[in-house]
Amino acid sequence: MAQTTLNTGEIPTAIPAPAARTRVNWRRWVLVGLALALPGAFLLSLAIGSVSIPLDEVITILRGGEPLRDSWATIVLNFRLPKALTATLAGSALAVAGLLMQTLFRNPLADPYVLGISSGASLGVALVLLVVGTTGTTMLAGLGLLGDFGLIAAASLGAGLVLALVLLVAGRVRSTMTLLILGVMFGYMTSSLVSVLVHFSIADRIQTYVNWTFGSFGGVTWSQMGLFAGAMLAGQALAYLLVKPLNALLLGEAYARSMGVNIRRVRLLLIAGSALLAGGVTAFCGPIGFLGIAVPHLCRALLGTSDHRLLLPASTLLGGVLALIADLIAQVPGSQTVLPLNAITALIGAPVVVWVILRRHNIRETFAS
Repeated sequence: MAQTTLNTGEIPTAIPAPAARTRVNWRRWVLVGLALALPGAFLLSLAIGSVSIPLDEVITILRGGEPLRDSWATIVLNFRLPKALTATLAGSALAVAGLLMQTLFRNPLADPYVLGISSGASLGVALVLLVVGTTGTTMLAGLGLLGDFGLIAAASLGAGLVLALVLLVAGRVRSTMTLLILGVMFGYMTSSLVSVLVHFSIADRIQTYVNWTFGSFGGVTWSQMGLFAGAMLAGQALAYLLVKPLNALLLGEAYARSMGVNIRRVRLLLIAGSALLAGGVTAFCGPIGFLGIAVPHLCRALLGTSDHRLLLPASTLLGGVLALIADLIAQVPGSQTVLPLNAITALIGAPVVVWVILRRHNIRETFAS
């Protein structure tokens, strides 16, 4: 009999060897399917929009050929390609960051922003937009933040300050649950400061800030792509290096410590990696919600396991796919209308969260009876 742990993470269940082999094959096909779905969604995001471009013409453009219309090449290379790359990297980053936080805190409702990183980034942007003021996307010279990197610098600084505070506390607090509560409180404090700034700001600046909070994958230019991609890949590489400690943490800190895991060091690395991913996405794209909390649960349901050797690549792939799909829906193909990105991600993620809560409730009732 082969032993396996179902995605409830609670009760080991004996499964006959043939069934175990079937499950292994199923997981392999799920990963293959996700690996094929990602380039498919990527190509669709390049072809569909306010101007529809035939898929074969998109492939011709990507290969450096001449399309039937010169304007198609401009649309794909200058606008849709960087946006699709940003969506892929951001979706993958948020999914992985959410998985790290759910494992660290052993809380199914933890997300990448649970430690207040997003609120810190929002405070940085609010200080620039609501106090200093902006016109369009150009920062005032008062802070020396001219050009496209203005909001990015402000958001990164805000997220970095909150991260430094969280890391300082993490080095002194032994209880992970206490750290979680403190992180939530940091988020509330920074959010309250943003609310005060909004209250004393004029309508135009408030509207600019509100537009930023909607989230968008379209704000990253080619000149910024190297920095953004580097930060996202570095954060994900750190997550993959921590696969073994993550699996050990599934059974609690006491078990992980008995396996030789340095809990304090791993905790700091997990927080730093998640903050780099979530803070980077927030700085470049705004606060993108629900992907980080929903994707890890979808992956657990698809794979039927909590093994991070499978969950990490699955979350990376599915996060990118869902981010591309959400952005595609937000563009309302065939029209000039653009919906708030966070509204679409909420429509995708909220049902997943509801399903998780109801499912865990049903599991507890089953075992209680």
